[in-house]
Amino acid sequence: MTSVEKILTRVSANYWQGLNTADRYWRSLRLDVPVIPATIKNSDLSAADTDFDVLICGGTLGILLASALQSRGRSVCLLERGVLRGREQEWNISRCELMTFVAMGLLTEEELERAIVTQYNPARVGFHGGYELWVRDVLNIGVDPVYLLETLKQKFLGLGGKLIENIAFNGAEISADGVTVSAGELQIKCRLLIDAMGHFSPIARQARNGEKPQGVCLVVGSCAGGFPHNETGDLIYSFTNIMHKCQYFWEAFPARGGRTTYLFTYVDAESDRFSLEFLMSEYFRLLPQYQGVELDNIDFKRFLFGFFPAYRNSPLQLPWDRVLAVGDSSGSQSPVSFGGFGAMVRHLRRLTAGIGEALEIDALRKQDLALLQPYQPNISVTWLFQRTMSVKLDAKPNPNQINDLMSGVFQTMDKLGDEVLKPFLQDVVQFSSLSKTLPLVNPRLVLPLIPQLGVNPFIDWLGHYANLGLYSGLYPLGKSCAPLLEKLPPKQRYYYHRLLESWFYGSGSDFDNY
Repeated sequence: MTSVEKILTRVSANYWQGLNTADRYWRSLRLDVPVIPATIKNSDLSAADTDFDVLICGGTLGILLASALQSRGRSVCLLERGVLRGREQEWNISRCELMTFVAMGLLTEEELERAIVTQYNPARVGFHGGYELWVRDVLNIGVDPVYLLETLKQKFLGLGGKLIENIAFNGAEISADGVTVSAGELQIKCRLLIDAMGHFSPIARQARNGEKPQGVCLVVGSCAGGFPHNETGDLIYSFTNIMHKCQYFWEAFPARGGRTTYLFTYVDAESDRFSLEFLMSEYFRLLPQYQGVELDNIDFKRFLFGFFPAYRNSPLQLPWDRVLAVGDSSGSQSPVSFGGFGAMVRHLRRLTAGIGEALEIDALRKQDLALLQPYQPNISVTWLFQRTMSVKLDAKPNPNQINDLMSGVFQTMDKLGDEVLKPFLQDVVQFSSLSKTLPLVNPRLVLPLIPQLGVNPFIDWLGHYANLGLYSGLYPLGKSCAPLLEKLPPKQRYYYHRLLESWFYGSGSDFDNY
């Protein structure tokens, strides 16, 4: 029995089994020839007399969108392969983003406050041998997923929504007039099928056709007691050099029943990358040094582990009519993020309005729906950031290269103030902030990266950076044309709204509305 197995089974054998399951998926992604599902097929048969406007597969994040659409008069069915219930571990988010639920009428202010179970301030950002800073009110709110999802679930049902639990999605046939979904022995007809099944969705896997992710974030962690009382957190922190061909980063914050700590790192999906069990062993080895507590004195309550693939081809635009990917299925979060809750909340208003309008005018062809998941340069520019925080297996970088670079960048942003720093920490990149930061970063920190990364990624990044600036200028221009363009016919107005949204979100301008 390995040391990792001993520690995990001490709490529950389910954690050890879960880690092995996650490792099998991770090993399969690295080593195996991918099995491409064939769950979506086109059909010449009619799907007339549909049962619902929308069928959403995947309840954990799907309930957010299902509640929003149902509350706006759409008939929605939500399909969940298990029981729709949130996990025990909190979701962290900033309060300004969380207010989306109140603004959309999905939660009352009282319900929102009840959903918040932990808050902390300030949070630390720091890197080994380098700069350290503290920020306030960034990702410092812990939300209880159990309460949040149950509250939305009951509201969804109260509004007439249909929830089908403990039945998995099997496949779907796309017709000219609708979608027929197979789930267990059920046949459900809808006008629009929405995939919210996450990173490993069979629909997304079929659309990606066996493509390997270009980046992966590996994460392990726990919630435990036995730590000294501490009301502060870490957003991103490192205290070691590059080891095992990667840079370890840490995150920590107060949680119900103790303190949550994560160890995460950015890698590619090459076959020789280490397992999640190895990363968990590193977590246990380094945790005492990180938190200043002997391992035997830590009272582990629950464990967390997983990996989050990221694809350059994101957000994913599906090649079928009447099918739309949202949340992690679409890859709408940046490659440096390892949680889809924040990205889903950020885009909830946009998706709700856009889907509603598409249903209203029957704009459900693949080219119409592609406008709901458009190219976003503020996400695409972060690919280079992800690459600079990872190490190729054949590279021999300066051991503290990543720490030095991160330290230099954050020191510069800190000097420029919260208007530059806070959006970036909340996974939003803006042209003005980036343009202020880049000229002030010491070139000696950047130049060593060019031979390691190659010239092409930098050229690619410059294109996304230019588009970020273009989108920042196009949004106010497009908005100024609203009095004229709102008079367009419905289909053209739909295109205008989607274009305006792509500029708004693609430039990170939505952050300024919080």
